[in-house]
Amino acid sequence: MCLAIPARLVEKRDHDQAVVELGGIRKPISIALVPEAEVGDYVIVHVGHAIGMIDPAEAEKTLALFAELQAAQAGGADVRPSAGPPQAGSAPGPDEDRGPSQSRGSEPHEVGSVGVL
Repeated sequence: MCLAIPARLVEKRDHDQAVVELGGIRKPISIALVPEAEVGDYVIVHVGHAIGMIDPAEAEKTLALFAELQAAQAGGADVRPSAGPPQAGSAPGPDEDRGPSQSRGSEPHEVGSVGVL
């Protein structure tokens, strides 16, 4: 899973470099993909690169949700996403039934065949 977070641009530097601030922490990033970003703008940051710009109201809303999750986790609450893909379970063992649509791998075929009889 990848995570990109909104951060406020606080300083532009030479060579497509900038500094963003998030929660009081300042981090140097590349703004090569969003050279139009200016000090005060919110950008979406992923692994040290601004990959897009975001509306300030949407950025504040997202950051407030992150703060809420952090506060709930600090309080010992069992925080789980309200929606999203189901979590994967353990894979069946070598002798467990995988169902009719899940084979154990390539079935033996004659040389040159494609497995269709």
